[in-house]
Amino acid sequence: MSQLSDVSIIGLGAMGWGAALSLLRDGFNVYGVDVRSEALEQLRAEHGKPCQSPAEAAKLAPVVMIFVVNDAQTEEVLFGQDGAVAAAEAGTLFINCSTISPSSAISFGKRIESAGMRAIDAPVSGGSARALRGEVTVMASGKSEAFDIAGPLFDAISSKVIRLGGEIGQASRIKMINQLLSDVHIAVAAEAMTLASKIGVDLATMYEVIINSTGNSWMFEDRGAHIVNGDYAARSAIDIIVKDLGIVSAEAESVGSAIPMASAALGLFSEAEVEGYGKEDGAAVAKLLGKKSGASLPGVTDPSVDTA
Repeated sequence: MSQLSDVSIIGLGAMGWGAALSLLRDGFNVYGVDVRSEALEQLRAEHGKPCQSPAEAAKLAPVVMIFVVNDAQTEEVLFGQDGAVAAAEAGTLFINCSTISPSSAISFGKRIESAGMRAIDAPVSGGSARALRGEVTVMASGKSEAFDIAGPLFDAISSKVIRLGGEIGQASRIKMINQLLSDVHIAVAAEAMTLASKIGVDLATMYEVIINSTGNSWMFEDRGAHIVNGDYAARSAIDIIVKDLGIVSAEAESVGSAIPMASAALGLFSEAEVEGYGKEDGAAVAKLLGKKSGASLPGVTDPSVDTA
């Protein structure tokens, strides 16, 4: 095996890129894989080492961290053609940091361990800005010996690691609940700001009041500022929110749990996706609500005709 100073990252999007930079700052040799050539060139510019496939990356490091979008991509990079698991040395640690369904996390973990590897279920939270600073929250479950290896990596990318026991999938369950809350809060923040605009309240004033009052939430404070500034550049895109709330919906249905708030939010974000806002930040759901309400919002010249 390579030295434990070596780590491979599959997926150099917002969260994976932040992890790569944080690990490089801490002196790790970082190998990276991404479908985008510009991401690989960016990694090279930061003195990381681009790889052309998950299989290549898995051969070069004893730890592989996964930061892709969904269940299908996770399965592909782990077990598909040129997948990482078949190419890795026995005992390689696979840390899944993607937000995927708990049922998939459990299945993938079992398949990884059956192949003679180690696994940690470790979704992350905090957004791209905190990822770049190495300050995400890691919620993780897996065996103690896997954590012994992963500790220095988690120290590099996070400000807090919450260990959730030895059962693969438990961390993904908790991350799913976090996404339910986060995404509903974004939808409600957009609704509140749109209504405020419609009734003639200055949005900057509204924002200042709320962040110092009982109606505040982390998501209101963060995404509400985007609405005030008319800044809809994607930190977490509507497409991703639809995916995450889809996980919530499917898992809730499988256990017979009522989720009226999450279902309403999923419907709203899905409509925004259809209307063309899918690649914009989750706060852009306010554009849809503004259009529906005839409310004027910063950065939106005419809510009746805006199509992103």
